[in-house]
Amino acid sequence: MADSIMSKAATMEIPINSNGDTGTLPEDDSLEQDLQQVMVSGPNLNETSIVSGGYGGPAGGIIPTSSIKGMALLENIRMKSRGVSLPKSQSAAGRLALHTDQHPGSTSNHSAVNSTEEVSRGVAVEKLEGVKKWGINTYKCTKQMFSERFGRGSRTVDLELEAQIDVLRDTKIKYENILRLATALTMHFQSMVQTQQALGDTFTDLSQKSPELQDEFGYNAETQKLLCKNGEALLGAINFFVSGINTLVNKTMEDTLMTIKLYENARLEFDAYRSDLEEMSLGQRDAAAMVRIEMAQHDYQVHREKYERLRSDVTIKLKFLEENKVKVMHKQLLLFHNAISAYFAGNQQQLEQTLIQFNVKLKPPGSDKPSWLEEQ
Repeated sequence: MADSIMSKAATMEIPINSNGDTGTLPEDDSLEQDLQQVMVSGPNLNETSIVSGGYGGPAGGIIPTSSIKGMALLENIRMKSRGVSLPKSQSAAGRLALHTDQHPGSTSNHSAVNSTEEVSRGVAVEKLEGVKKWGINTYKCTKQMFSERFGRGSRTVDLELEAQIDVLRDTKIKYENILRLATALTMHFQSMVQTQQALGDTFTDLSQKSPELQDEFGYNAETQKLLCKNGEALLGAINFFVSGINTLVNKTMEDTLMTIKLYENARLEFDAYRSDLEEMSLGQRDAAAMVRIEMAQHDYQVHREKYERLRSDVTIKLKFLEENKVKVMHKQLLLFHNAISAYFAGNQQQLEQTLIQFNVKLKPPGSDKPSWLEEQ
């Protein structure tokens, strides 16, 4: 194939004068170099070939890549033989590449792609730095935790605050027990009220169908209805008591315990960076070590400020929690006592006054049942 290309190039590139004589090619060292490159770029069995045509096409569609390079060099030779001067930095292959790649709008699209890649690269670097910091912090905290557990490391302790935290956790367990028992009492008492309601309805029906026992059934029906009414009032008071205890335990105390958990994590991080700084201070004092010590000192100050801030938050929340707990429990315990006493004493008037005093609103009968629209 290279021979055919050379013969074709020789035929096409012989200049003819007006008298029919063959002209003389100008002596050009670059032309001779291009011819040598054509001879060198002959077919090679180890080179890659480009297949033109679709799948299953004829074998004639296979073009060696070396031939493409030779064609570009022959184009260069042809232009030089015609007396066209080309810049040394631009060959035929270069002109073809420039003609293929450059098109309107390519510069703006390239800049837009570069800006998008820079933004994506910045986000990836930021995420990588965050993961790196998280890994270092987790390693140091885990090391400090195991050191404390096995008695090899020291920990910062605030004895007064730790005692208050232990009291709070013990109080929460006891109040959760009160909440569980009061909820069970509500369920059992509600079942009893429903039974009294059904029994009163049965007595009323029998008083109408049994003339000989009409008065007896009537008395019992009225008694059961009165007990059911008072039971609903007591049930409203117990529900109010349960709601107040639930708010105190599962919201107010839980919020304080979440702050305590953050405080304990900050304490662990503070001790971890403190221990790290102490280990570096006992080591070498060369330039690189001093840089690491300064960075460790900075991290130590940051975690110390975080620890002290959360310790202050915990102290304030414990103080307000204690005040709120006394206030809430004083009201709830007084309500529970007065309502229970009035109910079992049969004092309906006192029971109603107790509900009014503590602003307890009773739900109308059947309000807990879903409406016919919700049942559909």
